[in-house]
Amino acid sequence: MQAMLMIHGDTARWNALSPEAVQQAMGAYMAYSESLRQAGFMRGGERLRPAPEAALVRIGAGGAPQVLDGPYAETKEQLGGYFLIEVPDMDAAIQWAARCPGAAHGTVEVRPLWDSPG
Repeated sequence: MQAMLMIHGDTARWNALSPEAVQQAMGAYMAYSESLRQAGFMRGGERLRPAPEAALVRIGAGGAPQVLDGPYAETKEQLGGYFLIEVPDMDAAIQWAARCPGAAHGTVEVRPLWDSPG
């Protein structure tokens, strides 16, 4: 099964880290990524740019697209990155999520993907 591990964290906490702490955290994510690759489970993943740099797109009245500036979350935690993994089952996905560095400073949402037809 494929699953997305979506890392949610407090951006204010991340932005307050010292450069040394950021470097250490990034090293932990690199090691985690390498572990997934070596286990043969890594399918993709990336760190996301901050939410204020995002755009929201909706189809408005008359079918015209409306583009809004970044999401305005009512929560401190925002989606900061993801890993796409392929593992035997949900239990394995949860075990890998627990190993993710993001689980120590935020939350990691584990969401299975729908199987592709054909």
